[in-house]
Amino acid sequence: MDFFISSAHAQQAAPQGSLIDLWPLVVIFIAFYFLLIRPQQKKQKAHTEMVSALQVGDEVMTAGGILGRITAVSDHYAVVQISDNTEIKIQKSSVSQVVPKGTFEEA
Repeated sequence: MDFFISSAHAQQAAPQGSLIDLWPLVVIFIAFYFLLIRPQQKKQKAHTEMVSALQVGDEVMTAGGILGRITAVSDHYAVVQISDNTEIKIQKSSVSQVVPKGTFEEA
């Protein structure tokens, strides 16, 4: 009767633990590293360097959109003058960018 029904090839055991099975996982990890993880690390490093270089007289914009001039700097905080008689104390990490000199007077 075997000549009417061929043997099922799916019943044969596939080799277990083949390294070829891991290639898609390795490729996906490498793609995630170069497309997501590495650029985020570079951005974080640049922000940390910018925050550590803050000094009195720099004009900055905070993450909340407040524009002002730094009047005092400590390890973790900065005092920012936002108008003639108004100063606020912010965390240095909330500074999103240092703007060009003269931007504060124009606003």
